[in-house]
Amino acid sequence: PPGPPTANAGDGGSFRRRRFAALALALAGILLVWFLVAFFQPFAGDGAGEGSVTVEIPEGASTGEIASILDDAGIVSSSRLLEWRLKLAGKSGDVQADTYALASGMSYGAAIDALTQPAGPSGPLSVSIPEGYDRRQIADLVLPEGVSSDEYLELTKTAPKSFDPRRYGAEGKSLEGFLFPATYELPANEAQRVPSLVEQQLEAFKDNIAKVDMSYAQKKNLTVYDVLIIASMVDKEVQVASERDDVAAVIYNRLSQGIPLGIDATTRFETGNYTEQITQADLAADTPFNTRLNAGLTPTPIGNPGLAAIKAAARPANVDYIYFVVKPGTCGEHSFTASEAEFEKLAAEYQAALETEGGSPTECPE
Repeated sequence: PPGPPTANAGDGGSFRRRRFAALALALAGILLVWFLVAFFQPFAGDGAGEGSVTVEIPEGASTGEIASILDDAGIVSSSRLLEWRLKLAGKSGDVQADTYALASGMSYGAAIDALTQPAGPSGPLSVSIPEGYDRRQIADLVLPEGVSSDEYLELTKTAPKSFDPRRYGAEGKSLEGFLFPATYELPANEAQRVPSLVEQQLEAFKDNIAKVDMSYAQKKNLTVYDVLIIASMVDKEVQVASERDDVAAVIYNRLSQGIPLGIDATTRFETGNYTEQITQADLAADTPFNTRLNAGLTPTPIGNPGLAAIKAAARPANVDYIYFVVKPGTCGEHSFTASEAEFEKLAAEYQAALETEGGSPTECPE
């Protein structure tokens, strides 16, 4: 008769193989899900990223090299995935050699769109920011066609995460005072121009403020931000470069004596009136920017000062002046004095010339 059934030596091996196959299939599924999520979804938020990161794509860069540049800059987290996305989208040949202002942690799609949007018709351009101009003046009077004024005002309203005004003594996050005036080269891609400009201005500020000796101002218990506020007033008041140190000295002397600064440019900044005569109502308004009524500095700078004004504000002339008045018949030159009687005499002469001329008695070349 047949004996009892015996165990098949191959049954255990077959079970182990099936279990291994199941685990491998599950792992492959997990990896596939991860790949699909990473491949098709933004890394954070809506995929726009944060801050501003400038990268340069050189002439002749391959798709892999372009992807590596963005990966190294922290714009995306995988150069390989970005390279695949560019190729699958049929856009690997659409990225032009240029400078691009992107953001940290962008989605692949957002990064690809930023790299492949067509450039504006004017191509690369340069923009020169005058010393002392505030944000609104830059947006309204300086930015050329193809550089959005509204976008500039929006991006400069508050500081990006990559730049902290409080490091310099500011209480808020306004970028007024930190948008360094200079000439900047902007990329051909219109969508990148404003982010690139703002980033370059902030980098230029950091580079230039490091050149300024703040030791004198610090001895007067002034912060770097206080110096920027003073410098912004200097740039608004001075037409003659040699007067910067003297105007800064007047501000220091008035601060130390508790005298209101009496600088009407602060009221013009608050009201946005740079061309018309200031009204008595404006001068009577009790606001933090009315330096006729209130002693001390304004809450923020009233413009974006250049290096010369910042240096003057950090170390003013060693003089006792507390007044300055425009000289009639000059292009904004001032008379300086420490005497109230002399000031009243100079002010009367200016007022008489103002009435005789029917307007500003200054003469500047066209």
